[in-house]
Amino acid sequence: MKFTKKHIISLIVVVIVAYFLAAYQLDYYIQKPGAADALNPIVEVEDGHGSEGDMHLVTISGGQATPVQYIWAMILPHSEIVPLDHVRPEGITEDEYMQAQLQMMESSQEASTVVAYEAANEDITIDYNGIYVVSVVEGMPADGKLQMGDRIIGIDGTDINEADDLISYVENKDANDTITLEIVRDEERLTEDITLEEFSDSGNKVGIGISLVTDRSVTVDPEVNFSSGNIGGPSAGLMFSLEIYDQLTETDITKGYQIAGTGEVDYDGNVLRIGGIDKKIVAANREGVDIFFAPNENGAEDSNYQLALETAEEIDADMKIIPVDTFSDALTYLQEIESK
Repeated sequence: MKFTKKHIISLIVVVIVAYFLAAYQLDYYIQKPGAADALNPIVEVEDGHGSEGDMHLVTISGGQATPVQYIWAMILPHSEIVPLDHVRPEGITEDEYMQAQLQMMESSQEASTVVAYEAANEDITIDYNGIYVVSVVEGMPADGKLQMGDRIIGIDGTDINEADDLISYVENKDANDTITLEIVRDEERLTEDITLEEFSDSGNKVGIGISLVTDRSVTVDPEVNFSSGNIGGPSAGLMFSLEIYDQLTETDITKGYQIAGTGEVDYDGNVLRIGGIDKKIVAANREGVDIFFAPNENGAEDSNYQLALETAEEIDADMKIIPVDTFSDALTYLQEIESK
């Protein structure tokens, strides 16, 4: 076949269109059901006890949309399309966003370790190293003064250990007040004066425009190791704490069941709301999970538990959805049910 100039131009156009549809990144993010992996290979307590059943880490699959992925997400059930800046704030790169997610995962593992070891009455020591800056919002007061990875160790001449302490201190200030932060960056101590501003989308709240976590050093005996790879975010906290507790204690709290769930857990064992629980229900159901723990949020009408229950009914899932407000709620439920 003889190729004419018209054929060549047409071929080039087809290649360009195909590339655009498959590779061009839109300002949208797609979230869909991920996996429900057993936690045994991910969490390992030294000389830990085995179980008949499994705890599962449930994930959401997500990524910036291409035109083809956008179209598929409009068709496929349980796929959600959200504006990119609702997931990754403007001015934050993909690498910075991923680093922030991994830092939140590390913080979640730490909190779950504290909760589980204290519940099992095992040895644990906690040292406070300040507050870790996870990200800085472009255009807010901290922009250009603080950096991702900075450790805040003081405010207005007072030592500070936990993120909640800094948040509470700032909440009692007014817009245009100036605070002085003492930080550690690359092993060098610095001070920065930062003037507070009101957040345009949060009423009268003031701040400097950072996300942060408490930087703790937790030492436990026996040791526990995590191998969660590139999984990010804080929502696995409850399941981490249950898996650690199960390995620490002789009694098999799985009782032969496949158990999943979600919810950030704080250092006091409270189970907190997370996003995308409907997609996690779908992922857990695909894996054949028997029991799924969902944040109850003290019975709120729009709680994670209510959405999880609705999704389970919608897909006709054959698993029990259990509302929990605390780690103790989940543990008590498992201790009281009969073996499978």
